[in-house]
Amino acid sequence: MVAPEGRSRWGGPPSPRDLGFTWAVFVAALLPRLYVAIAWAREPVWDGHYYDFGAKRIAAGLGYGDDVVLDGHPVWHPWCHYPVGYSGFLGLVYRIFGEGPHVATVANAVTGALLCAVVHRLARHATTPGRARLAALFAALSPGLIVYSALLMTEPLAALGIIVAAWLFVREERPLHRGLAAGVVMGLTALVRPQSLLCLPGLALLAIPGDGAWSSRLLAAARPTAVALASALVVVAPWTARNCAVMDGCALVSTNAGWNLAIGAFPRATGRFETLHASDGCPVVTGQVQQDRCWRDEGLRWIAADPRRWIGLMPDKLSFTFDHESFPMGYLGEADPDTWPEARKARGRELLSGIHRALLALAALGVVGWPFTRGMSLRDRLTQAALLALVVALGLRGLLSDLHPAWPLALVLPVVAVLPLPGRPRNGGVIGYLALAVASVAATHAVFFGEDRYHMVVTPALCVLAACALRMGRRTGATAP
Repeated sequence: MVAPEGRSRWGGPPSPRDLGFTWAVFVAALLPRLYVAIAWAREPVWDGHYYDFGAKRIAAGLGYGDDVVLDGHPVWHPWCHYPVGYSGFLGLVYRIFGEGPHVATVANAVTGALLCAVVHRLARHATTPGRARLAALFAALSPGLIVYSALLMTEPLAALGIIVAAWLFVREERPLHRGLAAGVVMGLTALVRPQSLLCLPGLALLAIPGDGAWSSRLLAAARPTAVALASALVVVAPWTARNCAVMDGCALVSTNAGWNLAIGAFPRATGRFETLHASDGCPVVTGQVQQDRCWRDEGLRWIAADPRRWIGLMPDKLSFTFDHESFPMGYLGEADPDTWPEARKARGRELLSGIHRALLALAALGVVGWPFTRGMSLRDRLTQAALLALVVALGLRGLLSDLHPAWPLALVLPVVAVLPLPGRPRNGGVIGYLALAVASVAATHAVFFGEDRYHMVVTPALCVLAACALRMGRRTGATAP
């Protein structure tokens, strides 16, 4: 069984010094984020405008929606196109602290700092104390995560939920308690980013005991994971019931899955976001649910008509998702074009993208064993040396070539993490869970469409994996963890 917080099998009991570092990294992460949140924040733009508008409506007690005029009178019009979670979070913040110009971005800064602290706590169950601190520092100093404090976007809050759920699950030994705690957090996270539910199966990797028959080990892992799944669905259920009651049909969380599928499949699809028009296939709609179902049906029809074209777009979708980190600069430039002229944005994009690609390459090395570990067999050495050469080659290609194709690393990472290859390092439950989180983003946006902001939700996971780079490979005769 995975040891609880007090008895980490990797680094021993977390000492007061460990907890002190967690607090220190929280403060170190908070300071630059507060500066960005206050100095760089402007009127929210793009999707941030809708999140902010929805939050202010919620804070005012008007629910998640707007008003439309019918027969000269305003009538409440419910929404669920965008997931409610982030607007609900900001609505609570606005309700408590008011709607001042920096309230939301300061809340983002605190969220980002908490994320770095929890990265440290989770990493203590994945690797040595020193590497866990390195993971926390990677997250604290990530320029992309720092800049995100000025953006009213969902990714840091969703990332916090994914990391907190795993930490609560791994630190608690009692199956019911760990399943309930992680499930509640994952349910709340699903209200922010519905595809976060794809990480739920990864919780089973955190619960597999280190010894015993496979059947008993799988059963021991399945029980708390099933509790987590049920708990998450219970948390989401009231919102689903609300949608069924006030919308023109039922929707689990939001009504943009069909829309996004169509964007990734329609005749003008490029692999990234493109605006859909009524003339593309849904000229008459009566509500958000009906509209989403129409676009879903159209998307499936386009895929069935030309599956090779749709599959052929997947590399482009993954490229738009993982090859660069441009969205934060674009958002800042849209909100304040005088402060962020094109030359300054270009420098920012180059910095953020270069660090992201390096982090992704290091994260891929986190699932490869150091081939020169003493005691490894020749077969183990050759296997891990080949993997090391592959990852290094892909990393250098992503960093140095003109097109910077970093996305293959996002595919290699989860595949290598799960394959029982000779000489692989001790890829414990946390490593497997984080690799699955990366795989969930890759799979989601290969199906729908890609944008670089979507990889931000797994940047903290990449920080933990990167801190594990070049670990010792498994010695000959060593047993799996």
